[in-house]
Amino acid sequence: MNNIGVRDVDVVVIGAGQAGLSSAYHLRRTGFEADRDFVVLDHAPDPGGAWQFRWPSLTFGKVHGMHALPGMELTGADPARPSSEVVSEYFDRYERAFDLRVRRPVDVRAVREGTDGRLLVETSAGTWASRALINATGTWARPFWPRYPGQESFRGRQLHTAQYPGPQEFAGRRVIVVGGGASGTQHLMEIAPYAAATAWVTRRPPVFREGPFSEEVGRAAVALVEERVRQGLPPRSVVSVTGLPLNDAIRQAIADGVLDRQPMFDRIVPDGVEWADGRHVEADVILWATGFRAAIDHLAPLRLREPGGGIRVEGTRAVADPRIHLVGYGPSASTIGANRAGRAAVRDIRRLLAGEPANEAGEAAAVA
Repeated sequence: MNNIGVRDVDVVVIGAGQAGLSSAYHLRRTGFEADRDFVVLDHAPDPGGAWQFRWPSLTFGKVHGMHALPGMELTGADPARPSSEVVSEYFDRYERAFDLRVRRPVDVRAVREGTDGRLLVETSAGTWASRALINATGTWARPFWPRYPGQESFRGRQLHTAQYPGPQEFAGRRVIVVGGGASGTQHLMEIAPYAAATAWVTRRPPVFREGPFSEEVGRAAVALVEERVRQGLPPRSVVSVTGLPLNDAIRQAIADGVLDRQPMFDRIVPDGVEWADGRHVEADVILWATGFRAAIDHLAPLRLREPGGGIRVEGTRAVADPRIHLVGYGPSASTIGANRAGRAAVRDIRRLLAGEPANEAGEAAAVA
């Protein structure tokens, strides 16, 4: 292209979390050079992806399923250190070891159709024209806040998991935690020893899973998530399919009454929440552990969304546009899934740039 100020590359990678770094590694490994053939753009201020924003009490020893990035193991980490520090330092070493040259902080504002078959990636640091795009933006930037009647009237504090500061800040407070996922249960178990009172509210009864999380269970869960994105529906988290592991800490919290689930309230009132049957719980804080949505609004100009609200994906490739791969979206939204998906996306992009037909299976097996 000859647009003044537009930089040409073969591939733009958006996001430098697990999925983005895995993709960049596989690009380097197959001969692409950073800043010449591809560029990695990250909106975060420092290395670490979403991990750098995790609350201090989430120590590395509490993290489940943190899978090493390809080509460099994470060894010798102190389980008592905050995961935000451990993982951020690891990602920083990784970026330097493989010379990935991540550009940050860069906000990607929009991806549009360009000329000569290229995509225009418009950012706070200028515009890139690329032949292919790997979107690895994850979900942390899009916390989901449900809306309930009376929400604006609440006199206390409302915050989301994305803003969770750790349990000490809730000392002496009456806290309602909303959400039945892993974050909600972790928050409750941490906050309970400090708070004056806690209540746990979820839309659906929580499902606790007995026994080990086998490969077979994992594959079945991924397959269910993958089927949703094949249909163009918004992806659900894998934990929403697998349920919550019933470990000793969970059993104790159930026995102590900390994990005593109540159905979703009907409205929020100035001093707490109410149900239609007249029940009322007073609260100083409502903590919304209600998850996140995929951060893909910058792709809106390309009109990739299906009527169901999601982007139809085969493996990692957007069905509507073979130049675009979503890594860490849907079935690859786990640390090991993101690693495999990064490799699969790069294989597919190499075929695309070489003018070869795409793999019709979309590398689905590799992603799962």
